[in-house]
Amino acid sequence: MLKKISALSTAILALLQMGCGDEVNHGNHVLHEKNTKPNIVIFYIDDLGYGDVGSYGAVGVETPSIDKLAENGVRFTDAHSSAATCTPSRYSLLTGEHGFRNNAAILPGDAPSLIRPGKATLPAMLKKAGYQTAVIGKWHLGLGDGDVNWNGDVSPGPLDIGFDYSFLLPATGDRVPTVYLENTKVVNLDPNDPISVSYKGKVGERPTRLERPDLARVVADEQHSETIINGVSRIGTMGGGESALWVDEDFPDVFTGKAIDFIHANKNKPFFLFHSYHDIHVPRLPHPRFKGKSSMGPRGDAIAQMDWMTGKVVSELEQLGLAENTLIIFTSDNGPVLTDGYDDQAIELLGDHKPWGPFRGGKYSAFEAGTRVPTIVYWPGKVKPKVSDALLSQMDIYASVAKLVGVKLEDNEAVDSVEYLSVLLGEEEIAREALIEESVATNSLRVNQWKYIAPVKNNNVAAFLAHKNIEGGFAEKPQLFDLSKDITEQNNLASANPKLVQQMQLRLTEIINSGY
Repeated sequence: MLKKISALSTAILALLQMGCGDEVNHGNHVLHEKNTKPNIVIFYIDDLGYGDVGSYGAVGVETPSIDKLAENGVRFTDAHSSAATCTPSRYSLLTGEHGFRNNAAILPGDAPSLIRPGKATLPAMLKKAGYQTAVIGKWHLGLGDGDVNWNGDVSPGPLDIGFDYSFLLPATGDRVPTVYLENTKVVNLDPNDPISVSYKGKVGERPTRLERPDLARVVADEQHSETIINGVSRIGTMGGGESALWVDEDFPDVFTGKAIDFIHANKNKPFFLFHSYHDIHVPRLPHPRFKGKSSMGPRGDAIAQMDWMTGKVVSELEQLGLAENTLIIFTSDNGPVLTDGYDDQAIELLGDHKPWGPFRGGKYSAFEAGTRVPTIVYWPGKVKPKVSDALLSQMDIYASVAKLVGVKLEDNEAVDSVEYLSVLLGEEEIAREALIEESVATNSLRVNQWKYIAPVKNNNVAAFLAHKNIEGGFAEKPQLFDLSKDITEQNNLASANPKLVQQMQLRLTEIINSGY
């Protein structure tokens, strides 16, 4: 998908005296294997910050499996999720377009399906090329049409937008219903003990933390203090479904097992696995065998658990002889957060570890740590190890993979995705010149090393973020930073560069209205 820099971008770049021209058409990539279509695995971690793994500077926890991918693949230093929160980022990865084009925001646990049947998606595109497709892990993109009957077929969902198989947490670990959903059915549900779910009032007989704080083993804020299940209070209330309830500590074995099962079932045909982790999202309840694997308590131990899960899947690919025909992409849905509804001493036990790396902000934030996340591309024999500073978005995976498997995209498909296959494979370095970063209160614009944060009026999220110990980066006046000299976004250059600010705002508006 060849796209050109707009006139506004040219004006911006002229102001900066950068002299950047049209993007490069990277050419065709043809695999010379018996199976010319590589398997594709995306490890999509939750709330993993730029500095949360060893190859990006982690302290207090070891991540040998991920570090092996980084050492033998392309480790990106300027790759981004599309947004600083999970639902918009997941939407963007799977559709190749910004979440704001569909009003995507953090969804409640009973939200209807955000990606509607008929919408072009990454798995649906890959099915055109003959792929078997699966999503395993956290979903949080809505299910059904807004009034889900958890005791019957839950639809629409992943199977209606291009996935052949799904095994899900329906929303998140901190929201009800706390059950697994396999394809369209709740797993292990007893029809004589039907599930009821409500986000408006109490249902069922289970106590809430507000009623029985003595039954909760994790300290939670008021939002996360409703129905107690597995000793943890959640958002929302739930009745019934006792035989179907998950045990949080079992997540690594359950999800890893399902991923390996899918790989085994499709080892003789091309497959796409979207392995969407719950870790290291709250509540952080790693399996007991990972307790003490870090010096940072549950959050650090969850990172160690996540690394183990990744290593198990990669090891299985190697044992089956599939590794050299499998493109692996490892990344995160947004930046880090330490306290996000539960108190598990993540702040007190942090030590010298910096989840946000050298950047400012975190999850929810307009600062760089909100969307700049660890991103590694690994493909033995195809990708030469290197560190790349190219500016990339997770949205670009869609168009780049389409190029790889030989699918021509429709004009209205993946409208914000730009094809950078050569960059993903480490063959070239020049990628995006412009990228919008979404946050919970505003949009920011990157143009090469320049970062513009649009002003925010009536900032009503400041108190919310203060409670989570995160700098939002929201201000009533424009903010402009030169990241090549000011990576921590401390020196606002907006007042000294009014024309550049104007051009950046115009370019931001242009992208929102008309695309890149």
